[in-house]
Amino acid sequence: MGAALPPLSLYIHFPWCVSKCPYCDFNSHTGYTEEIEQTYIQALLDDLDQQEKWFHDRPIQSIFFGGGTPSLCSVRGMNRLLEALQNRLDLASDCEVTLEANPNSAEAGKFSAFVEAGINRLSIGIQSFNPIHLQRLGRAHSREEALKAVESAHRANPGSINLDLMFALPDQTLEQALDDLQTAINLQPQHLSHYQLTLEPGTPFYHQPPTLPDDTISWDMQQACGMMLDEKGYRQYEVSAYSQEGFRCRHNLNYWQFGDYLGIGAGAHSKLTDMNGQIWRQQRHRMPRSYILAIQNNELEENRRIETSDLPFEFMLNALRLVEGVESRLFEQTTGLPLKSIQSQLKSLQQRELLEEHASKISPTARGRQFLNEAIMQFMP
Repeated sequence: MGAALPPLSLYIHFPWCVSKCPYCDFNSHTGYTEEIEQTYIQALLDDLDQQEKWFHDRPIQSIFFGGGTPSLCSVRGMNRLLEALQNRLDLASDCEVTLEANPNSAEAGKFSAFVEAGINRLSIGIQSFNPIHLQRLGRAHSREEALKAVESAHRANPGSINLDLMFALPDQTLEQALDDLQTAINLQPQHLSHYQLTLEPGTPFYHQPPTLPDDTISWDMQQACGMMLDEKGYRQYEVSAYSQEGFRCRHNLNYWQFGDYLGIGAGAHSKLTDMNGQIWRQQRHRMPRSYILAIQNNELEENRRIETSDLPFEFMLNALRLVEGVESRLFEQTTGLPLKSIQSQLKSLQQRELLEEHASKISPTARGRQFLNEAIMQFMP
């Protein structure tokens, strides 16, 4: 591998929610208090300090506060955290700083203060505007709160707003899915994340599955919604991501292009490259109190080097999500492997019309995006 290291981003996990949604398998917990918030923020900063060796003088290209529900954080806590990050890190002049937020009134009321503190992209978890579907999903907000939250976000003027929206919800019709999407588009966000509800192991929905639209209806929803988004100027650039010109999520693009990211916080994952070109994976303890204790003892739950044989799969797991694919040279630059090491897999996928035939690019076909898992599994060691 050459001397150039991949771009570096920072992910910060805030592991608390007001309540746990029955479809959610993210690392989130109830029981948030401002007292534990202060202890947790100190653990985040200690975690960051312990990982300083991975920066290698690279500026941070993006910061993403995910969860859980980071907008539960107090304004005082967010100010403390962002000020500490600015003092500790070399932030790129155009660093993208995203905060995930829920649309309930208490959190939306803090949007302007969060933007003043340094947030320049708000990502609001709407999921649906339909009151019946919101209830079925266990969401804590109403349609009216969702609409007002987006208005509050526009007034706060962060620079970019994303709305999360799901389709193929319990008993949802095609017309209802399109109505949800039209409502979202009317609110004029710069970015939309539009993804299908799936039943994840370990969730209440998995153990007691609701009635979901069948595969044919779900596919019709995806196609019809994709056409509507395109007609309204939202270009698809990833399996579930659509944006207006110039508003792609740079943080997620770094994931999909196999860039480096340091993840701090309970349950956070990292992918990091050392000066010898070796790639490492880290994972923090999932439970907040276990995480805090582990950081006090300078411990990670996992810190392992990725085996060379696993690198093609690790790379393609992300890259094949991109509609435009990636430059072939990016595979060599980020993995240190020659392109010829995966030539047989590429050829096989091209013959099955899952990959486009390009000498300089690796990109999925429309069929390849439809059967993404099948394409990715081709690179399993």
